[in-house]
Amino acid sequence: MIDTQILEIPNPNHPYGVRGVGETSIVPPLAAIANAVSNAAGVRMTHIPMSP
Repeated sequence: MIDTQILEIPNPNHPYGVRGVGETSIVPPLAAIANAVSNAAGVRMTHIPMSP
């Protein structure tokens, strides 16, 4: 069970005081792409951007 709480704390480093919410969802697809490239190339790529 997860209890949620809404906290309204403005971000002092942003001109409108907003905070990001959806950035964490972009991390898993990059790892999946890196694994797919590594499997296809047969070489472990450890840096992004991935180039030969």
